Amino acid sequence: MAQTIRISPEQMQGEFLRILKTHGFNADDAEQCARIFTDNSLDGVYSHGVYRFKRFIDYIKKKLIDVSARPVIVSSHNAVEQWDGKLGPGPLNALFCANRVTELAQEYGIGCLALAHTNHWMRGGTYGWLAAKKGFIYIAWTNTIGNMPAWGAIDQRLGNNPLILAVPYKEEAIVLDMAMSQFSYGKIEEYKIKGESLPMAGGFDTQSQLTRDPVEILKSERALPVGYWKGAGLSLLLDILATVLSAGLSTSQISQQKSEYGVSQVFIAIDIKKLNNFPAIDNTVQNIIDDYLQSVPQNEKSKIIYPGQRILETRAQNSKNGIPVTKEIWDMIASL
Repeated sequence: MAQTIRISPEQMQGEFLRILKTHGFNADDAEQCARIFTDNSLDGVYSHGVYRFKRFIDYIKKKLIDVSARPVIVSSHNAVEQWDGKLGPGPLNALFCANRVTELAQEYGIGCLALAHTNHWMRGGTYGWLAAKKGFIYIAWTNTIGNMPAWGAIDQRLGNNPLILAVPYKEEAIVLDMAMSQFSYGKIEEYKIKGESLPMAGGFDTQSQLTRDPVEILKSERALPVGYWKGAGLSLLLDILATVLSAGLSTSQISQQKSEYGVSQVFIAIDIKKLNNFPAIDNTVQNIIDDYLQSVPQNEKSKIIYPGQRILETRAQNSKNGIPVTKEIWDMIASL
C-alpha cells in the first residue's frame, strides 16, 4: 500500500505555480492553471489534479501543449461560435470558453461555443461549477483519444468522451461530470497508484473477463462503457457532435496521433434569468432534490447524494486536513 501524506492547498498551489513558471507560463496563466489543478485536488478529483500534473508537464516538454497559445475565433453566427484552441493549455482554453459561452447566453439567452485543436481540460466539472454558480445551466463535452471499445468489440474505436451537466443550486451547484466509461482512465490510474481494486467492475482483462483490477484494465485498454451499449452509443454521438460543431478532429483522427492532443470540445450555456419561470426555479429544483433525498437506502452503509454533493464534503475535509497524495507522487512533483 502506497504511503499517503497530506499537503495543504496553499503548499500544493505554490509548488504547481513554481513548476509552471519554470516551464514558460507567465505569472497570470501560471496562477490560473495552478489554481485549477489545486482546486481539482481539493475537491477530491485527484485523478485530474495532483495525479495528472506530471503528465501535463510531460506534454509541455514534448511540445504537445503550447503554453503561450490562446484560442482564436474562427466563425461567429449570433449565439454560435467556433474557436481554434491552437494546442494551448487545456485548462486555460476551457476556462476561457466557459466564460465566453456565458457571455453569449447573457446576450442571446443561449450560447454554443465549439473549440477545435485544444488539449485535455482536466476535470470538466471545473467549468460546470463556474458557470452554474454564475447562474447558468451548463452543458459541455469533449472527445478523447480512442480508449474504449464499441459494445461487443475488443479494439478501442471510441473515446470515453466526458459529459458535464450543471445547474445552479443555492450558493453552489448540482454538477454531473461523467466519462462514458464506468471509470475514467485517470480514476483507474489513481486506484493503481494506491494499490487498490476498483469498487466494481470497470473494464475487461486480456481474457475478455470483467475485472476490478486497474492494472489489468490498463493493460487491456478495454474500459467498460457505462450502461454497456448505451454508453458506447452516447460516446459515438458525442464524438460526432464535437467534431462537426468545432470543425476539429474526431476520436479516430486523434488516435492516429498516438498521443491525446488536439481534441474537440463543445460548451453550451443557458441564462435561466431569461426564462419565464425564473422566479420559481429555485423552489422547483429544491422540491426535486428534497424528494430525491427521501430515497430509501438499500442498507445502513448506503448514502443517497446528488451529483456534486460529495465534492462539497470532500472540499471541506481537505481544506481542514490537507489534500491526500501518495508520497511517491508528491516527491516526483517536487523534483520537477
